[in-house]
Amino acid sequence: MNLPFPDDVLPAPDAELPEVFADIQRIDPQGARIAQVLRDTFDQLYDGQRTGRYRLDQLFKTEKTHCGTLVEINLRREFRDEFQDGQVLDYRIAGVEVDCKYSQEANGWMIPPEAHGHLCLVVWADDQTSLWSMGLVRITPQRLGAVNRDGKAKLNDAGRRAVVWIFQRAPLPPNVLLQLPAVVVAQIMALRHGTQRINQLFRVALGRLVGRAAVATIAQQKDFMKRVRANGGARSKLQPEGIVILGSYGAHTNIAQSLELPVPRSGELISAKLFPAHGPGAGVAQIAGSYWRVAAVGDPVVAAPELPSVSEPDAEE
Repeated sequence: MNLPFPDDVLPAPDAELPEVFADIQRIDPQGARIAQVLRDTFDQLYDGQRTGRYRLDQLFKTEKTHCGTLVEINLRREFRDEFQDGQVLDYRIAGVEVDCKYSQEANGWMIPPEAHGHLCLVVWADDQTSLWSMGLVRITPQRLGAVNRDGKAKLNDAGRRAVVWIFQRAPLPPNVLLQLPAVVVAQIMALRHGTQRINQLFRVALGRLVGRAAVATIAQQKDFMKRVRANGGARSKLQPEGIVILGSYGAHTNIAQSLELPVPRSGELISAKLFPAHGPGAGVAQIAGSYWRVAAVGDPVVAAPELPSVSEPDAEE
C-alpha cells in the first residue's frame, strides 16, 4: 500500500504508523463503520426521543465535553474484535498502543502527557456539514503548542502537518433535522401529536435520507417506527398525497435506485412524491405493475402506488 507520507512529515522512519494505518483501512475500507459510530454518538448525546434535541448547541457544556469519551468508548465497542484494550493508552491496533482523541473542531485535539512519544488517532466530525475525518500522528514535543494547567496541549503547525489522514472530510450519515431550514423544523415540532409531526417530516424532507434517530426526535413517543409503517402510519396517511416512504430492505432499495434517489441504509428511510411515467427509462421505477417517476413541480397529485410488502416488520428498526 502506498501511504501518503510526504518527506517532511516523519523526521525518521516510523515503522508503527504505516502498520496501524493499514490495519484500520483493512478493517473498515470505506470508513462506513466509523462514520456510523460518529452518527450514533451524536444521536446518543442528543437523546432526541426524550428531549427533542438535535443540535450540539442544545447540549449542556458537560454533555459536549463528554462527547470525546463517548467516541472513544463507542469505537472500542464497534471494533471490539479488532481493537484491543491498551495498557497505557486507549487501544492496541496492530499490536501498537494508540490514543484516541476527538474534537468537535478541526485541529482542536487536546493531547495528554501520557500520549507523548505514542501514536494518536485524531478524529473530527461536524454534524452540520455531515463531514468527518480520522488521521494518525506521532506525538513529539516539536509538534505540540503551549501546555495548559492539565498538562495538555494542541498540535502546532508542525503537528497538524504531520497528521496522516486515513479518511479526510468523508461523508457522515446526515442529520436531516439540520439539513432542513430551522423554521421548518420548528413548525414540525410545534404540531401537537407525534403522528402529525412524523407525517409532516416526510412531506418536507422529500428526497432526503431520514435516520431512525430523527424519527424518534420528531415523534418523542414509544414505538415511534410504528408511526411510519403502513396500516395507519405515515405510509398510509401520505399515500393519497402521492408520497411513498422507502426503507432499507431489498425491494425498497431497488425502487430508490431506479428513481435515482439516495439509497437508504440500515435504519434509514427516504420519502418521494411520485407521478406516473409513460414507460421504462432513466429515473423510472416499476411499482405494482406500473411505471413511476419522481413528481416534477407542477405535476398534479396522484395517489402513490402500493409498495412491496415488507417481509421483516422490524427491518427499519
